[in-house]
This record gives sequence, structure tokens and C-alpha cells, in this order.
Amino acid sequence: MNGNDRSVLLKLDEVSLSYRSKRTSFEHGQHRVLNRVSLELYQGETLGIIGRNGVGKTTMLQLMAGILAPTEGRVWQMPGKSSSLLTLGLGFKPDISGRDNALLAAMLQGSTQQQAKSYLEDIKAFADLGDSFEEPVKTYSAGMRARLGFTTALMTHVDILLVDEVLSVGDAQFRAKAESAMKERIGGEQTVVFVSHMESQVKQLCSRVIWINEGRIAAEGEPSVVLQDYKQNIHSKK
Repeated sequence: MNGNDRSVLLKLDEVSLSYRSKRTSFEHGQHRVLNRVSLELYQGETLGIIGRNGVGKTTMLQLMAGILAPTEGRVWQMPGKSSSLLTLGLGFKPDISGRDNALLAAMLQGSTQQQAKSYLEDIKAFADLGDSFEEPVKTYSAGMRARLGFTTALMTHVDILLVDEVLSVGDAQFRAKAESAMKERIGGEQTVVFVSHMESQVKQLCSRVIWINEGRIAAEGEPSVVLQDYKQNIHSKK
């Protein structure tokens, strides 16, 4: 099915983001992270975002999640739809347990308290947290926080899942399980935006890919084509 046949859940319209910097190499002391970026995210698709470190991939996810506001342009999300950004420990309260954090996260994503409670044992099992599920999140490793965040969002059926490198964290066994679970969700109605440096994950999981370069969309389209353009660009600059 083409994107035009589906509902647009989220849209970036001529979005730019700048911040002040003391570095003299930036014009007027402004560092422009994103420069007039426009895109549409369609219901049920998995959109991959690739690019070198520091080009604005994580910034784009934060704009989509409403964590950052654009300097220029507009970010629109379909009313009534929920979104969740999966990144290392974002939004977790460090002094309360994994269980309580999972409960809060599920309710923030639109679940009733009763629904959220019904997810908890499945979240504990899938995230492989064992007794640590009852311990404060500040005692967790980065990998444990990533597993908790990924699993909570996966189990609570958020409309738009924004994934920032989370599937590249943790041991090989959990990565394989997470990829399998993502494929299963993607096969249904789940809408995903996925940032990853791992080419194999992008090819397996994404239906469309955007390559960000110097704050702009350098290429967009079928994953293998965009990945090839990206790799050629990297090699040409070495």
C-alpha cells in the first residue's frame, strides 16, 4: 500500500531548529541543527532515519515527541494519537522501581490504571529484569533501562513509537527478541520511526528510509537504495 492510501499521523512542515553557540564558526552565533525539513509519517509504516552522528536524527525524534519545539516551521500530530520516545532512560523517575515506572509510563501513554497493571508481569518477563523490576531505576545499567523502556512502550500499544538506537543496546539475545517483537508489531498497525546505525536492522524493519545530512533530507525512499547512497557518500569523504 502506498503512503498516499493511508492516514498521515504526524507531519513536519518546513521545520528548523537552531540554538545559540559561542563557536565563531557558526553564523551569527547560531548553530542550525535542522534546516527546513518536511516529511509525513503514514499510519502503519516504519520510517528509518539514518545519518552520521550529530546531524540531527535524535533532534528529529525529540521534535516528533513534542519534547523540543521548532525554531521555525510546524510539527503536527493527529489529534487523539499517542506517541512515545524510546531512548536511554528518558522520562524515568530514578528513585522509584522499574515496576512503578512501567505503571506510570503505561498510564501516560493512555492506559487506564487497571490496564497498566495488567501489563506489568508481561513487561517484567520480556525485559528480563527479574528481581531488579522491584528495585529503583537509578540502580539499573543503561541496557536495563533500555530494555524497560522498549518493553513498556511495546506492551502498552502506543500509536507512534519513536525508537532512538534502543535496539542496538543490550546483549545479542535481547536484541534478537526485540527485533522479532518489532517485526510482529510492524506486521500489524504499529507506526514506527526508527533511528539506527545498524544497516541490517534498517533493512529488516523499515519500509522507507530518510537520510539526514547537514540538517536536511539528502535522500528518501526504499531502504536499500538510500542506504547505498549513504554508504557511497561516506566512502567518498574518506
